[in-house]
Formats: sequence, C-alpha cells, structure tokens
Amino acid sequence: MGLRVLAAMSGGVDSAVAAARIAEAGHDVTGVHLALSANPQSHRTGARGCCTIEDSRDARRAADVIGIPFYIWDMAERFQRDVVEDFVAEYAAGRTPNPCLRCNEKIKFAAVLDRALALGFDAVATGHHARLADGVLSRSVDQGKDQSYVLGVLTRAQLSHAIFPLGDSTKAQVREEAARRGLTVADKPDSHDICFIADGDTRGFLAKRLGEAEGPIVDQSGAVVGNHHGAHGFTIGQRKGLHIDRPAADGRPRYVLSIEPVSNTVTVGPRAALEVTSITCGAPVWNGPAAEGDLTVQLRAHGEVYGCRFEEVAGGLRIDLDRPATGVAAGQAAVLYSGSTVIGSATIVSASRG
Repeated sequence: MGLRVLAAMSGGVDSAVAAARIAEAGHDVTGVHLALSANPQSHRTGARGCCTIEDSRDARRAADVIGIPFYIWDMAERFQRDVVEDFVAEYAAGRTPNPCLRCNEKIKFAAVLDRALALGFDAVATGHHARLADGVLSRSVDQGKDQSYVLGVLTRAQLSHAIFPLGDSTKAQVREEAARRGLTVADKPDSHDICFIADGDTRGFLAKRLGEAEGPIVDQSGAVVGNHHGAHGFTIGQRKGLHIDRPAADGRPRYVLSIEPVSNTVTVGPRAALEVTSITCGAPVWNGPAAEGDLTVQLRAHGEVYGCRFEEVAGGLRIDLDRPATGVAAGQAAVLYSGSTVIGSATIVSASRG
C-alpha cells in the first residue's frame, strides 16, 4: 500500500522530477508550493531566487503534467521570522549564517512537516540531492550537487518522515528525465545565492536593515589600516571589497580574520592567519549511526572536507582537524560524516590553531 506523500515543489526541475517519481511509484502524492515572500510580484532575473510568481506557476504546471493535486501554502510570516530575521540577527552578532540550512530546519522540515503530519500525510518529499535509506542520510551520487550538508541539521525523527528521490541520480539525468516526462522546467536554470536577496547584494540588504555605522579596519597589531560602514558587511576569510587604505608590508592580499560587532571593528591579516585546526561547536544533533571508520567534517556548503576527530564537551562539541582549514566562520554548520554517511551536525561557535 502506498504512502500519502506531500511533495514540496519549488518550481524547479529537481522538485518536479522528485514528485513525478514518487507518484509513479504508486504513492498518493499532493504537491505544495511554499509562498515564502510577502511581495513575490517580481519575476526571476537570471537564476536567482526560488520564491517568485513565476516559480509558483511553474510548480503548478508541473503538478498538472504529473497529474497530482496542487496547493500553495503561505509560509511568508514564518519564513520572515525564522530565516530572514535570523539571518540579519546573526550578521549583527558577527556570525555568518547559512539561510538555506535554516530554511530546511525551520520551514521545510519543521513547519511544513508538522502541518503535513497533522493533515494525515506520512512523509514529505523534496528535490534535494541526497540519499536516504532506512533513516540514514548520505551524500548524493552527484558530488557536485550533493546537498547532504544543508540537510545535516535534521533530526532522526524528521528524517524518518522524509523522502529524497533524487539521491541516486546526477543533475544531468534529472534534466533528461524531466524532458522525457514533458516537464517544461527541464532546462530551467538552478536557483542560487540567497533567495530573499534577489539582486545578490548581501551587504546592501544588511545595511538597509541594520544601518550604517563607520568603524575601523585594523591589522593584527591593532593599527588602523582602513574604515568601513558596518561590520555586518564582512565575513571571515573575505578578501575583496575591504577598501584598505594602504597595502601590507609584504605586498600580499589581506583577509578578514575576525569581526567584533560590539566595537564595530574588523581585523584583517595574511591568509596564513586564517588557518585553524580546532573548532568549538554548540550542542550537536546526532542523526546517523555511531561514528566508525574514517571521519570527516564539512564546514560550509560545497566546501572541502577534512579528516577529523571529535569529542563531546560541556554544552557542545570539539572537532580537531587533521590539516588546517581556512575561512571557518562562527554561525556556519560543521557536518560530520563517516564515509559518505552523515552522523551529525553542530553550529560553529569558534575556531583556533589548536
């Protein structure tokens, strides 16, 4: 007997093919598009965004082709509170958030899953590129499109009601299948960047909400080497757009090493000063089997992986890396893997040379 499945349909090719596969497998599928913007009047420009009127229409057309019921759920208020406002608050505190990860955690697999279960659905299906078998989350076969990192925050309970039909397919295979099925989104560009910042100008977006406040850019000795209009406009590891008044003594580029929101100070230095080997994280979420074999950690979406060791400490987790990492920012997630299997995640609090 098939399951009652709610298929989250963003209007893109991945979620459309995921819904089609679930329906073809004999499940009772209902499509739902999440209206996440309070003002979705503007259409997509390029490949940015995933919450426009165009996207909702594309999702509806895909549902019609598949032959499943389709609804639009207004999640704009919840999205604004749990994702957008969280994003702004994290930057104001000197951290670097990942809004896609927060959206998966708070919207797609909290608000939507909770409502789906209350309505009698058995599971929620999405077009994420990740594998899920017997409640265990693993990397997609398409390493370039793998999204297990942004799903690493999900709990065992949430994963038990999730379906990711695309994990065994490459993106090219998904597009080819969409064309065979007559789905008009087969060649639609992927969404990227931050969906609620349509023009891609994160610094401008934050300035409008947090204002501008001039502050110093200093080197490691504390000497002022420039000025800025808001520490929230910087991220750890940033190289471009620093507007430093004079070059470093060695002539090499300088990078953002730390951000202090209280004093509104940005510290810069050489790339070597970014290297860290020890990471402290908040309370972990364990969502996979017990750690065994070679362990690795991924510190940002589509970032490098590092061999590691970890131990639980009071209130959190300490991760020691086998080799130095650069650009590790507080607020990002550290997702732990055993081979290709996700075993848990935690939010980065701080990093050091060990």
